[in-house]
Amino acid sequence: MSTATAADWRDQIFETLEAHEIKQVYYVPDAGHSKLIEKCQTSNAMRAIVMTTEEEAMGGALGAWLGGEKSVALMQSSGVGNCINMLGLSKTLRYPMLMIVTMRGDYGEFNPWQYSMGQATPKVLEAVGCIVMSVDRAEDVAATVNAAANMAFEGQQAVAVLLRQKLIGAKSFGKK
Repeated sequence: MSTATAADWRDQIFETLEAHEIKQVYYVPDAGHSKLIEKCQTSNAMRAIVMTTEEEAMGGALGAWLGGEKSVALMQSSGVGNCINMLGLSKTLRYPMLMIVTMRGDYGEFNPWQYSMGQATPKVLEAVGCIVMSVDRAEDVAATVNAAANMAFEGQQAVAVLLRQKLIGAKSFGKK
């Protein structure tokens, strides 16, 4: 078994983003990404940019790439539904789009509102030509994010890493 723990997989994502020289981090506030967002906000090498909707990251990533910088979009699976039309931009213009998506409507979800988009997220992303990778074990996070970043930036593809609820834990809001 790897020495990776559930407590440090967010640090591993941050270190992987640093290794790939990601300079712009687009996000909508999300509890699943909160530790990673905080690390990006305090980094001197990255600029964390809060969005009002996830689709803004699609244009931001294009602008970053045209300006010679790499970016990543952090979002929840419900946010994928907000940006699916704009994902066609990455495919059409062949620029890299790296997304790290925390899943809802997945393993252990208590909120039925989250099921539809959570279950549709991989299918919808694949339907618009996005390469989709899923992670549900902490020891696989760094390698998967590294592979996704290579495919996005070397192959100029839209690539999404889905952080499954087996990894991030299902929200309970006090319910057992």
